[in-house]
Amino acid sequence: MFRHATIMKGIRLLTLVLFIPSLIHAQENISVTDDTTCVQRDLPEIIRDALNKPPKEGNTASFLLIPIIGSNPATGFMLGVGGQYGFKMPGVDTRFSMLSGSIQFTSKNQKIFLLKNNIYTKNNNIFFTGDWRYLIYSQSTYGLGTNAPEGGVLDYQYSLGGAETSIDSLAQPLDYNFLRFYQAASFRILKQHEGFYVGVGYGLDHYSKITDEKLRLVPGDSVITSHFGYSQYYKFNTGRYYVSTFNLNFIWDTRDNMINPYKGHFLMLTWRGGPKFLGNKSPSSFFHVEWRSFHPLSMKNPRHLVAVWLMGDFTPAGKFPYMTLPATAYDQRSRSARGYSQGRFRGNHLVYGEAEYRFPLSSCGGLWGGVLFVNATTASNPFQSLSIFESVKPGYGLGLRLMVDKATRTNLAIDFGFGDKSSGFYLAATETF
Repeated sequence: MFRHATIMKGIRLLTLVLFIPSLIHAQENISVTDDTTCVQRDLPEIIRDALNKPPKEGNTASFLLIPIIGSNPATGFMLGVGGQYGFKMPGVDTRFSMLSGSIQFTSKNQKIFLLKNNIYTKNNNIFFTGDWRYLIYSQSTYGLGTNAPEGGVLDYQYSLGGAETSIDSLAQPLDYNFLRFYQAASFRILKQHEGFYVGVGYGLDHYSKITDEKLRLVPGDSVITSHFGYSQYYKFNTGRYYVSTFNLNFIWDTRDNMINPYKGHFLMLTWRGGPKFLGNKSPSSFFHVEWRSFHPLSMKNPRHLVAVWLMGDFTPAGKFPYMTLPATAYDQRSRSARGYSQGRFRGNHLVYGEAEYRFPLSSCGGLWGGVLFVNATTASNPFQSLSIFESVKPGYGLGLRLMVDKATRTNLAIDFGFGDKSSGFYLAATETF
């Protein structure tokens, strides 16, 4: 009875996310009554007007920096900077591109270097996408599946931008060094149709100097952690491992703007293959599917819309090391599952869904906007015979948006997310998806 109820709960949550677009289209026929488009303004324009300076002409790029300052028990004092550069390559119809990254240092000797690239070349002929990271870091894990830790009840958790701020009594902290290098180039096909790409790439996830803080191998008083148990069972090194893969992908992108879409959709299908000659323990494969769609609710104000994000990661049991398994907030921008810390849920299969209602708060063309969002995560655990959708963890929240560059549609995003005995605060230089 319990399992049946849990499955039905998961199906209802994800069905709600899946069918929101149909509800939106019905609403569009009612709400779109005025074809006079708002003239968007941004923060620099307001400042220039206040200083009686002439408007800036011909701007096709924006650069935004956000200071990162904080203190919490998990990281100590934290200082850094995050930024985003939006720009446009030559070509009348070329889409906007984006570079983003951050540098952070903490008093507990943690160091974080992130750089992400999403670049369209002239006339959108090639689409480059990359995720480069180097971390000297620590992160807690709880085992596999969205019901983890098995049989336990977590204390209340709070995170800053996905980074944990306290250690739960059931957490299993890991210290490690992490290097990621993902880079792909996708080439436009079917040029008579919009947005179709086929690409190739390379991906590396390398973990080293792994210290399992709760692991204790003392006869009669042992503590076996999820990371150690998984690694021993599938014969992975517990202190160092990596996955090296070739990637093939298919992309269909009709978004009107990558940084902050008002309409269109994005589909990505990716297969990662890890042959033994690249140094992998055994031949392995990884399949990723991602869908994003954006549905306008007003012809007058394009900032009024609903956005949907669906994502699935699927791996065969035992072929990938523990920390390289699909997990929450392991997407390129580390934005999924707001309301939970990064890596909170993990499994060899993981499915994620989110719907976000975006709306203006200021009068037509004003600076301020808001968002309301709901999400759901489900992850499997082969040791418990736990399949996806048998355990589902929901999240929800709200946020503010400040338009800082209207040419690239760059918003400053401030979000508060809530989950099951968990919450988080998020500050970013662009939309979540």
